[in-house]
Amino acid sequence: MKFLPLFKNKIWGGNKIKTLGFDYDPLPNCGELWALSAMEGNESVISNGFLEGNTLDEALEIYMSDMLGEKNYQHFGNEFPLLIKIIDANDKLSIQVHPDNELARQRGLENGKTEMWYIIEADEGAEIVDGFEDEVTREEYERFLELGHLEDILHIEHPQNGDVYFIPAGRIHALGKGLLLAEIQQSSDTTYRIYDYNRPDANGKLRQLHTAEALDAIDFRATTDGCTHYNYRKNETIGLVECPYFTTNLIALDKPLRKDLTQLDSFVVYLCTEGIAAVKSLDAICPIHAGECVLIPAVADNVELYCEGNAKLLEVYVDPERWNDEEVNHANDFDWEAKFVGSI
Repeated sequence: MKFLPLFKNKIWGGNKIKTLGFDYDPLPNCGELWALSAMEGNESVISNGFLEGNTLDEALEIYMSDMLGEKNYQHFGNEFPLLIKIIDANDKLSIQVHPDNELARQRGLENGKTEMWYIIEADEGAEIVDGFEDEVTREEYERFLELGHLEDILHIEHPQNGDVYFIPAGRIHALGKGLLLAEIQQSSDTTYRIYDYNRPDANGKLRQLHTAEALDAIDFRATTDGCTHYNYRKNETIGLVECPYFTTNLIALDKPLRKDLTQLDSFVVYLCTEGIAAVKSLDAICPIHAGECVLIPAVADNVELYCEGNAKLLEVYVDPERWNDEEVNHANDFDWEAKFVGSI
């Protein structure tokens, strides 16, 4: 299944997404392209095949475990578990934090949010906020926030093209200016905005902050090196992130590649981040360019990947062997870090 993009105008958005081959007129700029979403009111629409015009949710209601995988369907039911975006940060995003599943559900929300970033393009000098420079107490954090000096205690990273950052629920974070990236996350839009640089919205008003709500969500430990380190090789499946909520691999292609999916009880999403590629499975072939994705249902036994010149794909799935109830409900009790994963 291939999908129509959903474009989101943001006060911090730019026009880099247009350079990937998308037309989002009449929006003045585009901060986010939602490549795959089952969020209520923002359901992705299938753009190919006999399901063309149906939403991702409608397809899931019909095909159930054939689409998600047996164990994934038992766990998630008709709720697709991921949200996949392309983000263009032409200005600083607010400093924010996401709750984990346990806290979110205590507050009547469906899911918390753990996410990751794959940097497609970073301008010189671009920065991100990734946790705290040193461990702080809750009281110290509140004092710096009240005095307007929160930025003094934050850990800053300088991303480069191809860098990966894993952002577990509870880690304070923010994107800086000059970044184009792919974001893989739990299907949730729950965000606690902590600080927004006193920036007015389109109506001249300051955006709402959630400083009180954020307190119980924040992990006050230090981040020493937030960047995930991996060995880049072409025409292989390179592990980037492995956590209970998603597994993400990188595949850099300059020749066709065939993959066996029989041992994986999950759907697989291929998101193109560079170049032009094609994905073939179940006797159907879908061409995609940077910013587009294809979903392979769990019943598929194999997939063939092709490219025009050089292309890069993120391979994303939810491995039921990586989660259980304790892990999903208490993710912040563990030091979930990006880890290498093997080929599927």
